[in-house]
Amino acid sequence: MRRPMAALLGGLTALPIATAATAQQATVSDTIVTGTRVPTPAERVPASITVLTRRDIEERGYQTLTEALTAVPGVRIAQLGGPGQQASAFFRGTNSRHVLVLLDGVPINDPSEPNAAFNFGNELLFDVERIEVLRGPASALYGSAALGGVVNLVTRRAPPDRGFVPYGELAGGTQRTLRAGAGAAGTVGAFDYLLSAQSFSTRGFNAIAQRLPDAGERDGFRGVFTTARLGWTPVQGTRIEGLLRWRQNNFGLDDVPRDDPNYSAEDRRWYGQIRGETRLFDGAWTTGLRIAATEDRRRFVNLPDTLSRSTADDLFRGTRTTLDWGNTVRLPSLGALRDGALGFGVTHAFEEARSASGSPFFRTIVDATQHTTAGYATLQYRLGERLDMTAGLRHDATTGFTDETTWRLGAVLAVPEISSRLRASGGTGFAAPSLFQRFGTTGSFFRGNPDLRPERSIGWEAGVETDFPALGRAAFATTSATYFQSRIRDLINFNAGFNTLTNVDRARIQGVELGLTLRPAAWFETTAAWTITGAFDDTTGRRLPRRPEQVVSITARVAPIPRVVVAPTVLFTGRSPEGAFASYSDQGVAFPYPRSNPPGTVVNVTATWQAFDQAALFLEARNLGNSRFEPANGFVTPGRSVLVGTRFAL
Repeated sequence: MRRPMAALLGGLTALPIATAATAQQATVSDTIVTGTRVPTPAERVPASITVLTRRDIEERGYQTLTEALTAVPGVRIAQLGGPGQQASAFFRGTNSRHVLVLLDGVPINDPSEPNAAFNFGNELLFDVERIEVLRGPASALYGSAALGGVVNLVTRRAPPDRGFVPYGELAGGTQRTLRAGAGAAGTVGAFDYLLSAQSFSTRGFNAIAQRLPDAGERDGFRGVFTTARLGWTPVQGTRIEGLLRWRQNNFGLDDVPRDDPNYSAEDRRWYGQIRGETRLFDGAWTTGLRIAATEDRRRFVNLPDTLSRSTADDLFRGTRTTLDWGNTVRLPSLGALRDGALGFGVTHAFEEARSASGSPFFRTIVDATQHTTAGYATLQYRLGERLDMTAGLRHDATTGFTDETTWRLGAVLAVPEISSRLRASGGTGFAAPSLFQRFGTTGSFFRGNPDLRPERSIGWEAGVETDFPALGRAAFATTSATYFQSRIRDLINFNAGFNTLTNVDRARIQGVELGLTLRPAAWFETTAAWTITGAFDDTTGRRLPRRPEQVVSITARVAPIPRVVVAPTVLFTGRSPEGAFASYSDQGVAFPYPRSNPPGTVVNVTATWQAFDQAALFLEARNLGNSRFEPANGFVTPGRSVLVGTRFAL
C-alpha cells in the first residue's frame, strides 16, 4: 500500500521481486525497470505479473480498466452492467476487497467504500501508459489490501527529446457512443510537462436479465478525465515533479429484481502528488520523498416514481494522505553473489471516511479516521548466472487494532539447456477492516466492531515457463504453468444476530494458470490462458460465490498486410455459484432465482489501420455474438456494439 519515494513511477514494486514474464508478455520489452531504476530481465523475477502496454490498450481497444483485466490469467471480473457500474475483481479466488489499486505507485482504493473494495468500472485509460497486474500476496511490499494482488496504473510520460508532442483520438458508434481525447507532452530544457483530457459518453444498455419481472431501462454513462504533470530535472539524478488528476463519472444504475429508472450516481475523484528524489554516491544510493492525496466523492440518488415512493440520497466521501520516504541501495558483490539491491523506507497514511446512506428510517452513518505507519526492507541478490533470490519484510501499525508483519520470499532458476525458467515464491498478506466495518452505525440496529482483526493469508506458488524453437524461430512457442495455493483466516462477516461484524470465516484456495503463446510468423501471434480455480469456504466446504472453476481467454495479434493489425479476443467464463448470504460472499444479490451463474462466452475484435505515420483509423467491435452471459446473477453483459474512430500522434 505504501511505496518508497525512490520508486520509479513506472515500476510496480519497491524491489525486483514483483515482476515475471508470462505468456501474455511476448510484446513487452524483455526487461522491466524496477524501483531501483535497474532494468531487470523479466525472466529473472519470481512473481506472476501481466503487463499491458499502451500498444496493447490501443490495439485491443480497451476503453476501461475492466475491459483491460478480463483476459489476464488468474483474474475474474464481475461487473453489474456497463461503464461506471460496480465491477469487482477476484484475484486467484480471493475476495474483491483483497486487491490494491495504485496510480503511479500510490493507493487509490476509496476509504469510504464499505468493504474497501475497488470499483474497476470507473477507470478510463486514455492517460495510462501501461497496466501492471501482480497476482498473489504482496503485503510485504504494499501493506493492507494487497492480499490477493495489485494493479498499478502508470500514467503517460513526456518524451525526453521533443518540446511539443500533441496526440488525441475521436470515435463514435452505436448506443450514441462518443469518445474523445486530446493531450500534449514535451521536454523543454530541464522541464517536462504533460496535459491530457478525455470525455466518454454512451447511451448504454439495459443490464437487467430479460427473465426478471421488470426488464429495466438503458443506463447511460458520461465520464471526464483530466491529467497534468510538471517535472524538473535540475541536474542528472535529481528530479522533482507534481501530478494532478481529476475525473468525474455520471451514470444510471440498475437494480434487481425490479429496476428503478430514477436511480443514478456521480463518482468523482481528485488525486495529486509531489515527489522528489536524488541519487547519492555516484548513483549507488537513491533516496526520495513523496506526499500524495486522494479524495473520492460518490453520490447515489433515487427519486420517487411509480415503482417506489422511497427516496435515497447516499453520499460517500473518502480521503487519504500518504507520506513516503524510501531508499534503494546497490550492494557490492559477495563472492558468487552479485547484482545486489537493498530497499528500505517508512511510509505513513491518514485515512478518513464520511458517509450517510440508506432511507431516513434506516440510515447508515460512518464518521471515522485512522492512521497507518509502516516500515519495510527488501533484499535481492543473484547467485552465479542462474539463480535470482529476493526477500521482503514489512511491519504495519494502524490505530486501533493489532499490528501486522508480513514477509515474502522468491527465487527464479534459469535452465538455458532447455530454455526454461523455474519460479517459486511465497508470502503472507493482510487486509485491514474498513472504516465502515469498524465504526459504521445503522440506527440502533447495527454497530461496527472496532476490535476487528485484519483478514490474513499465507500463500505460495511455483511455476515453469519454457520456450520451444521451430521453423527457424527461437521462441516459436512459449508454454507456462503456475500452481498457486493460499489459506485465508479471520475473514470478516456478520454475527448470528446481523447486528455487528466479527472475524469468523476461513477459506482455502488452490488452482493453476496455464498459458500457451504461438508465434509461427512475424505477422501472427496468439496467446491462450486457462485458469482453473478451486475456492472454498473452509467451514462449510462450499464453493465461494462468483469464483468460476474455469476461465479461458484467447487473444491474438494478426498483421496480414503492412500497417493493418487485427486483434480478436475470446473470453469464456465457467459456471460459478452465487449467493448473497453465503459465507465469504461479496455483494451478491438475493432473490428467488437460480443461485448460480451459468457459463458464457464473449467475442471482441479490434482492427487498426495506420493510414499515415502520424494517424490511424480503428474499429472496435464488442460482444459480436450478442451474448446474454450474466457475470453476476440478474445482470447481463452489455450487448453488441461498434465504435469507429481515428487516433493521431504528431
